[in-house]
Amino acid sequence: MTTYNTASKQLLNNYACISTLEPTEIVVGQSVTVASIAVPFNGAFTVLALPQYLFTGIDDDTGEFLFNEDVPVPNQVLYACTGDDVEFVAFFTGTVAYTQVCSWISAAQILTWLGIATATADDTTFVTQCASAANNFIYRRRQECGYFDSLTTSPGGDVTLGTIMYGGALYRQRGGISDFASFDGMSQGSTNGLSPLVKQLIGVDRPQVA
Repeated sequence: MTTYNTASKQLLNNYACISTLEPTEIVVGQSVTVASIAVPFNGAFTVLALPQYLFTGIDDDTGEFLFNEDVPVPNQVLYACTGDDVEFVAFFTGTVAYTQVCSWISAAQILTWLGIATATADDTTFVTQCASAANNFIYRRRQECGYFDSLTTSPGGDVTLGTIMYGGALYRQRGGISDFASFDGMSQGSTNGLSPLVKQLIGVDRPQVA
């Protein structure tokens, strides 16, 4: 779970708009938990928008969010919140927390891909860690490339396979680090990255199109 401190709060037309002191990795559609502000701001909510300008309400005809583009307000999170209007005010004691846990693949899928029919207890424990790491790493990489994915359902078979392959690669690296790079004797450390095939399967490092 990641927790951020707030910088401001505001509530207009039953929509709350709060900002954080630093940039976040929160995306639209995620659930966040707001605390230590006041009723009705506190609670678990779904993020509806991440505006960068002062929130001024909603359009009476279309219901669209309205903003004053002459007043930038960075790092905002907007969500539905029923209550009396609260004008924009600095507020530094609240928190915004979110948990980003992806569960696209399982340890069993990695073991199948590796061809391990019978795993020891140690193997099972480690491959479970590899599955967790692969899920969250691939989710973040796709998020950084502009994708909006479900945390519980893989976007497709290609992404699933790419995530399994990455988890299998992590498993195969077990005990593979023998030393670390240093300037002593001008030694060079090895650099590992995603294989071109995994990148192709998960759809990263390519331009996004509308």
